[in-house]
Amino acid sequence: MNESIYIAEDEDNIRETVRTFLESEGYQVRDFSTGDALFDEFQISPADLVILDVLMPGSSGFDITRKIRAISPVPIIILTARDSDLDYATGINLGSDDYFTKPFSAISLVMRVKAMLRRVRLDQEQHGSAARSEIHFGSIRINRKTMEARSGDQPLELTPTEYALLVYLLEHQDRAVSRSELLDEVWGYSQDIETRACDDTVRRLRKKLAGSGVRIDNIWGFGFRAAEE
Repeated sequence: MNESIYIAEDEDNIRETVRTFLESEGYQVRDFSTGDALFDEFQISPADLVILDVLMPGSSGFDITRKIRAISPVPIIILTARDSDLDYATGINLGSDDYFTKPFSAISLVMRVKAMLRRVRLDQEQHGSAARSEIHFGSIRINRKTMEARSGDQPLELTPTEYALLVYLLEHQDRAVSRSELLDEVWGYSQDIETRACDDTVRRLRKKLAGSGVRIDNIWGFGFRAAEE
């Protein structure tokens, strides 16, 4: 296991605890007390996954998420002491992949990190395989080789997680897909990992598909299904 992880957290005890747990799993970890220092290093030597606290001296975790997402699809996990729907939505809307509210279990965080990186490895393997290179559904066109998605002639500006979610739903357009299946296949999470990431990403993706003629239907009590309007 050679994946590198960057952590920006201004609380020493949290930063050191997370680093220790991740290093015990074999990851190469670098920690920073500010998001600005992390971003400076990321531009020189990108990491495989980034963990960002929201409230830090200098740029906030949201600011750094925006900067990283402009140059990289790297998985990003947001940490915050504030448990509010607005904060959660802000992080997800900026392109973070998941969200932790303090206090949190370091073991739970490590489980999500392992799942995310396992998913990245699988995506890379599939990217180089003989999987169908193009997906067409209604006005949506997806080129899996370039990871570009378009609605008609217009590009869809999707985060990596939004892209993976849309691809999975379109590949299984003939049936409803459960939340647990999406968390397993898109995020790499097992059923014992609790997260709101799936529903919030679907909500955000729906807004970006508005006007495309393609929608994501709720299957009550189960999950979602892609459909044409």
